[in-house]
Amino acid sequence: MVLSPKECSALLNLLSDENIENTTLEGLIVQMHQTFNKVDYYNVGCALILFLYQPDLIPQPAQKLVAILFLHEIYSSDNRTTSPFDGILLQLLSPPEKPTGPVSLPRLNVNERNFIIQLLTGSAKDSLKKTAKQVLLQESSTPLNVDVNNLLTSISQNHNDFMTTSKSAIPVIISDPVANELQSSSDSEIIKEVAEKLVCGESPPVDQCYKPEFVTLAPPLHVCEDELVWFNVTNPAEHSVAYDSTMCIWNSGYADAKQLVAQAYKGALTIQQQQNLLTQLERHPKIVYHIGLTPTKLPELVENNPLIAIEVLLKLMQSTQITEYFSVLVNMEMSLHSMEVVNRLTTTVDLPTEFVHLYISNCISTCETIKDRYMQNRLVRLVCVFLQSLIRNKIINVQELFIEVQAFCIEFSRIREAAALFRLLKQLESGEVNVGAITSPTNSKSKLES
Repeated sequence: MVLSPKECSALLNLLSDENIENTTLEGLIVQMHQTFNKVDYYNVGCALILFLYQPDLIPQPAQKLVAILFLHEIYSSDNRTTSPFDGILLQLLSPPEKPTGPVSLPRLNVNERNFIIQLLTGSAKDSLKKTAKQVLLQESSTPLNVDVNNLLTSISQNHNDFMTTSKSAIPVIISDPVANELQSSSDSEIIKEVAEKLVCGESPPVDQCYKPEFVTLAPPLHVCEDELVWFNVTNPAEHSVAYDSTMCIWNSGYADAKQLVAQAYKGALTIQQQQNLLTQLERHPKIVYHIGLTPTKLPELVENNPLIAIEVLLKLMQSTQITEYFSVLVNMEMSLHSMEVVNRLTTTVDLPTEFVHLYISNCISTCETIKDRYMQNRLVRLVCVFLQSLIRNKIINVQELFIEVQAFCIEFSRIREAAALFRLLKQLESGEVNVGAITSPTNSKSKLES
């Protein structure tokens, strides 16, 4: 996490027009040091660099000047030759003629360049007694010249200690030059929301980058003790590289499947479309990782196309995210389709017991809280048929939920299915019938679908 939402909001408040309009630069420096602890300075600097690269977040020139000031002042009191952010200040002074990447720093006018030079040379004492707007509006003189070779040499030496791959990285955040909702908006709430999405969270985008990966095969151990055959391959025929020849080969079926799944979120697919998608899932089981399904989109798929949701979840059983899908399925609004999906999963694979119990509790709670009497009766009947199906197929140990289910049956004893479930519970409790001997005149699946 670069900054917490609270810290991000505090930084934007420091850079706001209302705050910097009548406050001197010296006063803003004091505010900055009072607002953030020293341990947070590096994270604050990373956020400031993002703001400079994305001018829509701080659209006013005065805001940009204050961001530059903060970037310099973060480490100004430290006994060190350079700060981690001096390289950015030098790039602002000497930008390349043409952009060298997908993002670029803003161009500076004479007053802004002179101000950075004063900061780097320690001669900004008089300017700090003014407000940011006064510095920008003062009469432009000829650009100041400063020898920054020593600073450049120091930065180059520091960069030499970094790996080549780390120096080749590019940020994952780039500005959209064509359409950007912030360009025509001065709404601070929108700016705050966008800034928080970029710099807050466990792994914020500002912390991420694209960089080349150095991948090497793990050397296999030789049969001889303490010898790595990788260093001396005497017989290459004994060792071959295991390579998936299907990698990076485009499959047109993937695109079709992704398009059908996107359509499945919005409405029911036709029988032909369902068959095409199920065929692709059967031929290429790994396609489920490339069709754009996320846990948050699962409820839409369940409600519109439960059969597709069942097959997709079955293919995802080995995924590291399967518990997240289960959690979403448990907590989504109870419906005929969600029950159908859970019922099918419980009879096909071994679901975690706590998942099944939590879903049953959610179903009972929904029935108890719904206000519409007609819908309540309908849902109670569905839940009773669902529970009988789980008991009959030995999916749940009814003794673990006996009290909760019995109370549910008593509360809705006016409904025939609830009364039947209650009698079944009593028979199981007294030993008059065992689970294996339970039969039902009507298939539970057809009851759920009716």
